Amino acid sequence: MRLEFLGGVGTVTGSKFLLHAHGRRILVDCGLFQGYKQLRLRNWASLPVSPSDIDAVVLTHAHIDHSGYLPLLVRNGFSGKVYCTSATADLCRILLPDSGFLQEREADFLNRHGIGKHRPAKPLYTLKDAERALKRLRPKEFGKAFEIEGIRITFRRAGHILGAASIEILSEGRKVLFSGDIGRPNSLTMHDPEDIASTDFLVVESTYGDRTHDQTDPEDVLEDIITRTSRRDGTVIIPAFAVGRTQTLLYHLHRLKAANRIPDLPVYLDSPMAVDATEIFLAHPRDHKLSPEDCRAAFGSVKYVRSTDGSKALDRNRAPKIIISASGMATGGRVLHHLKSFIEDSRNTILFAGFQAGGTRGARLTSGERRIKIHGEYFSVAAEVANLRMLSAHADVDEIIGWLKMFDSPPRQTFITHGEPNASDALRLRIQEELGWACTVPEHNSVHQLGS
Repeated sequence: MRLEFLGGVGTVTGSKFLLHAHGRRILVDCGLFQGYKQLRLRNWASLPVSPSDIDAVVLTHAHIDHSGYLPLLVRNGFSGKVYCTSATADLCRILLPDSGFLQEREADFLNRHGIGKHRPAKPLYTLKDAERALKRLRPKEFGKAFEIEGIRITFRRAGHILGAASIEILSEGRKVLFSGDIGRPNSLTMHDPEDIASTDFLVVESTYGDRTHDQTDPEDVLEDIITRTSRRDGTVIIPAFAVGRTQTLLYHLHRLKAANRIPDLPVYLDSPMAVDATEIFLAHPRDHKLSPEDCRAAFGSVKYVRSTDGSKALDRNRAPKIIISASGMATGGRVLHHLKSFIEDSRNTILFAGFQAGGTRGARLTSGERRIKIHGEYFSVAAEVANLRMLSAHADVDEIIGWLKMFDSPPRQTFITHGEPNASDALRLRIQEELGWACTVPEHNSVHQLGS
């Protein structure tokens, strides 16, 4: 048994872990690299294994950095099944086609305006590629083991977003556990990560491996930012992940309005993908904490914007309002057009809602850059920029350590993944010093034997 780290190491994106077991090749997660250009270029490079030689894919959850490479994998020859939870499958059915559509639209925009280095610009994959990949999905239930030719797989709740799972893989008497993205305990909307007793080998994420979350009540911060912006007659633009973060934000805004803590500004959800994800949230009541009444109240008062014309109208409307639009790190989608329209006006606020990967616009804006490039053009940053880090759906370092302490016995080896280098190494050090576990931070494309 051996494990190849084809992505999700040295960075928080591009998760791909290839497990060789029982004569089979199982790819755990199939994500896109995002952020720095040198990382994004990896999406265009061939994998060190032929997609046709991979027997199956197993997804921890639907976020694009964990699922977004699937259309390419299928287009390049993968013909096996893709296993995931039911909610993950439903979310992939909106996220993957949207990803293909956005890449086609971005290439078309660059070609029509004669910008970009490549002539013609081409999408990484298309909407049709994504639709073909969806035919490979095979939903499975939490807690019910299934087999792939002698390999036993079980999904455990990870609490990160709707459908998110940690994955137990048992083969030849050895268990490998992939944490996936670990959610936070005591979340307002999501169930706690499931306690797991033991594993022989552990692959654990480290997105926040070097920091703890601000314990400030996010509703206090939202109240302050929205009230302050409203007094300036400004608009709040919230680039938000369509899955999970958007629904949590809508619930917080509903609670603040119900308590008369913020002005009764109109809230626009300008993302067809986020609108669809919200409907999927309603369709999976067992996968989250909100009651049907909570959902109807929180999601029922929002103005949903599906059409392009409706989105453009928001930019012409200068009345104070709140616009929530994908993507969460401002890497693409409609939110870029809103940024272009509102970022140069000091009355407005650009409010991010969680981790911003290095090299993304979100990371550059939250680090204080005063000029930002969008669609080949530079814009001055006059708007207030803030980040609701405490709304993160990722466990922080103390919460990760707390989850690991629930193990009855230490793994034989722990691999630290899905984090920037500083975060991964900081978590490695804490695990070694506090838990006494053997652990390592693997390198990109490294191969590790998993004992006998």
